[in-house]
Amino acid sequence: MACANHLIEQRYTYKGGICFYGGSAGGLTGGAVANLSPDLFFGMLLLVPFVDTMTTMLNDKLPLTPGEWEMWGNPIKSKEYFEYILSYSPYNNIEKKDYPSMFITTSLFDNRVLYSEPVKYIAKLRDLKTDNNNQLLKCKMEAAGHGGMSGRDNAIIELAEEYSFILKSAKILK
Repeated sequence: MACANHLIEQRYTYKGGICFYGGSAGGLTGGAVANLSPDLFFGMLLLVPFVDTMTTMLNDKLPLTPGEWEMWGNPIKSKEYFEYILSYSPYNNIEKKDYPSMFITTSLFDNRVLYSEPVKYIAKLRDLKTDNNNQLLKCKMEAAGHGGMSGRDNAIIELAEEYSFILKSAKILK
């Protein structure tokens, strides 16, 4: 938010003139920022976003969770970490308000961020948001991991979809 505000203050852009682009933990950041300052952005791409942070961090049966406690903190053993993670967890902080247009991706085969996180997130977002902006979910049903589908052509197709969303959200394309 500080970076976005700096760009606005320096007149490189304006409030609502920025598109957020982030994946995985970067998608977590985007989801948290969407809850705190949605008016800074006209659009957000949250790619395989870690948006149901609290539920995942409380599940010690998931193979990556115990290792993640080293970086994020263990909310099972620490009330301080529990409250801190809960304070920014995107899913837990969605409110009734306007949100920017969003393009959210997931994959049934992602072994780092379960597909249920973005699906739950977008369902709650669509239920609570108070605007008419698009909230799109692309769930890859074919083999695709945390980094998307393999192969140059598939990477180009995914990038074209993402750029098309940005251009349409910025009202550059119809």
